[in-house]
Order: sequence, then structure tokens, then C-alpha cells
Amino acid sequence: MSVKILMVCLGNICRSPLAEGILASKLPAATFSVESAGTGSWHIGHSPDKRSIEIAKKNKLDISKQKGRQFETTDFETFDFIYVMDHSNYKDVVAMAKNEKQISKVKMILNELFPTENVDVPDPYYGTDNGFEMVYKMLDEACDIISEKLIAQQN
Repeated sequence: MSVKILMVCLGNICRSPLAEGILASKLPAATFSVESAGTGSWHIGHSPDKRSIEIAKKNKLDISKQKGRQFETTDFETFDFIYVMDHSNYKDVVAMAKNEKQISKVKMILNELFPTENVDVPDPYYGTDNGFEMVYKMLDEACDIISEKLIAQQN
């Protein structure tokens, strides 16, 4: 049985596709599955933002084939872990939960780096191109910790 992880941001074109690609690259595909979704519906079926694709490619990851989708209540049943990028995403996802068990699956991704501080991954969409570089580095560090924990749990 594989462990399923979902990365969630607002539109599913910048942060969560990067987080999906980064974490998937750090975990064995035979025992882990990583996907991403957005809380909004604007980019359903769209590829990630070209700047996310470029920063991923610069770091030897290909996220170009990902397609945006919206978070659904069934995701609580499908996924073991749900990592959100910011407070707004957390609030939106938790509001869809039916019980405490579902809420307990939802975590702020940067709490892996800054426990209990609830730091947001900044949305680079309207910023400058180096915002994508900064977001990539934050997510890469958080995903290092997540992958180490998940692999340790399997052993």
C-alpha cells in the first residue's frame, strides 16, 4: 500500500506543483504517491505557471505534465497527508473537513522548517521571477524533512 500525499495552494499552478515535483523526487515511487490541488477553480486542467516549470527544470525536475485540479472533499479519504502552503489554504481546506480525523491530516508545509510558527509560503504569482527561486528553496528544505520522516516511518 502506498502512502498518498497532497500538496495544496490557491490555484495549483505555482507553489503546489513545485511541492509535488520536489517531494516526489525525494520519495520512492513504489511506496509513495504525491499529487497537488488548488483551493480555487481558475486553473483546472492548466499546466503549472511557466516560471514554476522553469525553476523546476533548473533544478532537474520536470513538472510540465502536471494539470491543475481543485481540492475536493473526497481528498480527505484518498490522501494520508495534506500539506497546505498558507493560512488561507489551511482555512479553506479545513472548512471542508467533516471531522477531527480529516482536520488532523492538514498541515502547514513550512511547519516542517519552523514548527508551530505557521509560516506561509509566499505566493510568487504576482511577484518577480526570483520569488519562484525563493519558494523553490523553501519547499525543497521542507520536503527534505518530510521525505526523511515518511521514509523513517516505513522502516
